[in-house]
Amino acid sequence: MEKIGFVGVGLMGHGMAASLLGAGHPLTVIAHRNRAPIEDLAAKGAAEADDLAALAKASDIVHICAPGSPQVEGIVEVLLAKMAKGGVIVDCSTSNPVSTKILAAKAEAAGLHWLDAPLGGTPAQAATGELAAMVGAHEAVFDRVKPVIATWAKTIVRIGGPGAGHTMKLLNNFLAMGYGALYAEALTLAEKSGVGTEMFDSVIRGSRMDCGFYQTFMGYAVDGNREAHKFTLTNALKDMSYLAAMADGTGVANPVQGAVKNSYAMAVNTGGDGPEDYVPHLVDFVARANGIKR
Repeated sequence: MEKIGFVGVGLMGHGMAASLLGAGHPLTVIAHRNRAPIEDLAAKGAAEADDLAALAKASDIVHICAPGSPQVEGIVEVLLAKMAKGGVIVDCSTSNPVSTKILAAKAEAAGLHWLDAPLGGTPAQAATGELAAMVGAHEAVFDRVKPVIATWAKTIVRIGGPGAGHTMKLLNNFLAMGYGALYAEALTLAEKSGVGTEMFDSVIRGSRMDCGFYQTFMGYAVDGNREAHKFTLTNALKDMSYLAAMADGTGVANPVQGAVKNSYAMAVNTGGDGPEDYVPHLVDFVARANGIKR
């Protein structure tokens, strides 16, 4: 069994790491701020590394679930220096594809392999091993790591070479965050015009406009469940900023995405920058900007 290192056992990473343990992989983890997931995984048989260098030395394959490219770049710098040749770095973060391609080239130059595998799904799906993985990797690396990914992902699609997984993830998140921006604005219009949130939802739910993202968004907007979709407004803005950079790099005009990014920027910069300020809460910020108290 491949020996796995896991950096970032937070909302998504904890469930993924538990699935790897359940499949019999020797697992090494490292603490950041919250020790609760580390202690849970240790109780299940994981080893805790004192530092990132020790984790790198103990692992054939290292998974990374970090907030974004700056953090991934710092982690990879240590892995490049300390992992044994032939090891694989798996970046499950939503990262900037420009950075990803540079890191992949550095990994190959160091005798290591690269695979980006950003995630689709929720923390609940992470806990049951039912995530989706959008993979960017050379085919031989993909074939080696696919059985490992299959311990925590139900759907695995190789998009292309290194960086392709992160590119597809940003496109996916453009749609998701675009839905969120549309829903928040539509609900504000519904409230301002007198239709109201509940009536709006009664028409849209079950129609062709319904979808899984709509239902989790409305889990907060209608039912008041603040944890209906635990993806922060800060991460939404970060992803849309990465997508804007990707569009600039390819020379593509992206006016709709610019509007979506600005909706999240408004929320983050007017108080929505906390660790428990999630995407469905965008509805409150758009309403407030229009003089509506929800």
